Amino acid sequence: MADETVFFLLRHGETALTAERRFSGSGGADPALSERGRGQAGQVAGAAVLEAVEAVVSSPLARCLETARPVADRLGLPVTVADGLRETAFGAWEGRTFAEVRERFPAELDAWFAGPAAAPPGGESFDDVTSRVAAARDELLAAHRGRTVLLVSHVTPIKTLVRLALGAPHEAVFRMDLAPASLSAVAHYPDGNASVRFLNATAHLA
Repeated sequence: MADETVFFLLRHGETALTAERRFSGSGGADPALSERGRGQAGQVAGAAVLEAVEAVVSSPLARCLETARPVADRLGLPVTVADGLRETAFGAWEGRTFAEVRERFPAELDAWFAGPAAAPPGGESFDDVTSRVAAARDELLAAHRGRTVLLVSHVTPIKTLVRLALGAPHEAVFRMDLAPASLSAVAHYPDGNASVRFLNATAHLA
């Protein structure tokens, strides 16, 4: 459809916390990309599928901005920031591994898995994240109607955008895998429908 709006969804490259599989949200440290992550950002900038991109929008966190800049530079585009694309604030879980959280916060972790209204201590629930991500999506759709846009974000916001496009239940976020610097794509149509074009593509990193 001529008026479709396509969002390419790019997860940021690796950080030291990514490599150690630690909770890394928007409520704690703001780590930069690791050396490997910077290499991934350079690789994704060369992905042929991104040649159609007409605008680049990033989470405000450093790892996303670092990932966005090589693509934007290659395309000759500025990077704009959308706060709604930031990662979940994980509160007391920030910087901890899953095993550490399981040991120290077992009841809270069980509740977090059980339903989207539960939040890590001092952090955001999935319901909170869904509300702001959906609002950011709607703002971006209004601003970029009919264009192809690269959104550089994090695991939870990207999974949420895909889940909403599919009309899938909350549990779907636990059934998707997103590698660092992976690409996904969602098309939105004027009648309000959406379709997922692809998920977790990593061929550009080979």
